[in-house]
Amino acid sequence: MSKKVLVVDDDPELGLLLDLILKPLELMVYHAYSGREGLTKAYAIHPDLVILDINLPDMDGFNVCSHLREFVSIPILMLTARTNEKDLMHGFTVGVDDFLRKPFNKDELGARVLALLKRSQLQNNVETPYITLYKDHILEVDLSSQIVRLCGEIVELSPKEYAVLACLVNEQGKILSHRELVRKVWGEMYTNGPAISSLYIYYLRNKLQDGQHGHQYFHTLWGKGYWFAPRKDFELS
Repeated sequence: MSKKVLVVDDDPELGLLLDLILKPLELMVYHAYSGREGLTKAYAIHPDLVILDINLPDMDGFNVCSHLREFVSIPILMLTARTNEKDLMHGFTVGVDDFLRKPFNKDELGARVLALLKRSQLQNNVETPYITLYKDHILEVDLSSQIVRLCGEIVELSPKEYAVLACLVNEQGKILSHRELVRKVWGEMYTNGPAISSLYIYYLRNKLQDGQHGHQYFHTLWGKGYWFAPRKDFELS
């Protein structure tokens, strides 16, 4: 069955161009011309990937992405003229998977879309990791249900925050380089490794109150990467 791509952009001419690029790749392309229409169509058609602009007539693409992340974990590609560092960091915070600047090369767009779809398919097909549960008397990370608890209370994580945590927990004690961590979570085509991995470790440390309960879970080897250190009372399941 063909993969479904939802384009949320208020420019009809861009929509026609994306049809010409994506349909030969055997992708079904749907269009929405406002943020609210995009959310409605995403809920109705269950796309496999969303291409999203920041500047929309009713709500910006960051808000659309944030709302999408409440019910989907599919790849989201922001196709926009706004790619300054502040916009990039904000986009990754709300759940964007990749950015592409307008004007763009049509071959690069097609390659990025296919790469995101392939990585999403691989993640969906991956077998349950050999560690299915990390649990001590402070922190619980259930890799089967994707539920994280701190002191018994559920911690709300974004899909990317959870993916970074799951990588580190699944390979606890092993140093994951910036490149390796980014490759596992964002894919081969993402190049800004140290900046984005450092940002998400910062988010996790804040949300999991790292170091505030008598133990530090996230450790840094400067210039190399990060590792997850279990407590001595760790229970393996």
